[in-house]
Amino acid sequence: MGTTKGRKANPEGRMPLKAHLIEARNRLFKSALAMLPGVVLGWILYDPLLFALTQPLRDISASRNIVATLNFQGVTTSFDLKIQISLILGLIIASPVWIYQLWAFITPGLTKKERRYTLSYMFASVPLFLAGIYAGWVIWPNIVKALTGFTPAGSESANIITALEYLQFAMQLMLFMGVSFLVPILLFALNALGMVRGRTYLKAWRFVILGVTIVSAMAAPGSDVMSMFFLGAPLLVLYFGAIGLCLINDRRRDRRDAKRLKQAELDADKATPSTDLEIL
Repeated sequence: MGTTKGRKANPEGRMPLKAHLIEARNRLFKSALAMLPGVVLGWILYDPLLFALTQPLRDISASRNIVATLNFQGVTTSFDLKIQISLILGLIIASPVWIYQLWAFITPGLTKKERRYTLSYMFASVPLFLAGIYAGWVIWPNIVKALTGFTPAGSESANIITALEYLQFAMQLMLFMGVSFLVPILLFALNALGMVRGRTYLKAWRFVILGVTIVSAMAAPGSDVMSMFFLGAPLLVLYFGAIGLCLINDRRRDRRDAKRLKQAELDADKATPSTDLEIL
């Protein structure tokens, strides 16, 4: 008799630890390979990208009559920055690939219904991640202007910013915004699968605000309140927006379950034979 393969031989989809590690290694390799075109593109576009990122400094210098510029410390600073920005841009461009690889890695442990749900969320997560990156790009000039707005105006004042800190903050902000835009997908996916109800998310709002504050403080380059606010506010808006969608979904699911229960009771009543016996 031939041996069965796939799901028939392993209905629960279990894999030994070594197989999991090999699978993770292959997924990481494919993701890294997909980053190469983006890294090359980032290397080519480094100069215009740097010019765009430093445009707020030139605007501040012109409008407030202060010196606002970058300071490239060290001999290899420019080279290190070019490599870092190229890698980050490669990560952003390859986001459809590594998001798919992440989904493909967890798919074998899901049921058919769960895979169908997560596939739709995977397709939604790519544009949301890129939208978060774009949102970070849009608000970046406002953040720079707000954080440098405390420098006294006049030619005797200067904002000479370390280039490494400046560009790391910019890349950090955009990646943080991209990840924050994925939060509603994760929350709503767990709710759609029936694992967590919207009221459960709502009860944890105090811990969420505390967690977002801590994460924003870690993501910001300094301890100033403005940078923490610009990082944390979008995440809180997305979190509570996802809660609203989850509550609506719970209400719709409860109504559907109530109708099914009522229909099941009616069907049971019709199927129950009469027990009345005529006593002679």
